[in-house]
Amino acid sequence: MKPLVIGDLVAKIPIIQGGMGVGVSACNLAGAVALEGGIGVISAAQLGYLEDDYDENAERANLRAIGKHIKKAKEIAKGGIVGINIMVATRNYAEYVKAAVEAKVDLIISGAGLPMDLPSLVKGSTTKIAPIVSSIKAANVILKMWDKKEQRVPDAVVIEGPLAGGHLGFKYDELEHIEELNYDNEVIGIMDAVKQYEEKYQKHIPVILAGGVATKEDVKRCFDLGADGVQVASRFVATKECDADIRFKEAYVNAKKEDIVIVKSPVGMPGRAIKNSFMERVMGGERVPTKHCRACVTPCKPATTPYCISDALIHAVKGNLEEALIFCGGKIDQIKEITTVKQVMEELMGE
Repeated sequence: MKPLVIGDLVAKIPIIQGGMGVGVSACNLAGAVALEGGIGVISAAQLGYLEDDYDENAERANLRAIGKHIKKAKEIAKGGIVGINIMVATRNYAEYVKAAVEAKVDLIISGAGLPMDLPSLVKGSTTKIAPIVSSIKAANVILKMWDKKEQRVPDAVVIEGPLAGGHLGFKYDELEHIEELNYDNEVIGIMDAVKQYEEKYQKHIPVILAGGVATKEDVKRCFDLGADGVQVASRFVATKECDADIRFKEAYVNAKKEDIVIVKSPVGMPGRAIKNSFMERVMGGERVPTKHCRACVTPCKPATTPYCISDALIHAVKGNLEEALIFCGGKIDQIKEITTVKQVMEELMGE
């Protein structure tokens, strides 16, 4: 298995740990994955939820937390590669990117929208950038715009398929009929689009496949398709190093296939989650009024939203599962026990 090379970053194990918010992948998980030779990724989503002034000024708390978590993750990683996932839908997205660059993060991965301004925001730094795409159309738009406006290409491209967890770049109906998507064709089409810009710029742009990567067989299949690396998220939840509460981890271990549902997120994007009493209530039409809006993402309309997604995700990471939105990947029914980051990576690599 070849190392994953992104510019001057070399991960000896070609696994990126996917960013999971709120607080599920923070400094401890990201640092542990990086220490083992993969790329550990912090989620920037409401990262400051444990800061004393979070309710008073969430953005200030989040920006401070970005610096703190990157520094701590790098200390744990001992020279390993630490990245951060920042959603384009984040309010004041540019400020979050600048905070990560200032903290000298190695890699910024960005989805939940098209990161058109990302190249200009990291200009002059050593931070590498990788957009998340789920379609040929999105890949072409980003590649064309970065080429035209900034005369550059991504340092890597993450292709996220329909079996991923959390918010997804697909329509609700598509996720209900995944087998009809023929998604391998989309993956090959995105890779072909990337190759055109590789030829133009005379440099390799590594492609990382994500979404439903849970076993060594899944990893092998990704590499057989031509991937340079894989991004794995859900498998890392059920580890001792994961930053989430033990009850969150146990929800993954105990989940059956029929517990995994596609939900309509209050911010307008479909997502994949574990069905619990909270989701049954809101899917049944119950509205949970927002008590304290933290202006987290641009699509949200506090006056009409069925519930506050930040509150629901914070309940999840803290283990208050009866009031939680528990995002998950499409194959968590295969997770049977809580292990360690090292064990997960060895299993995925077939060692």
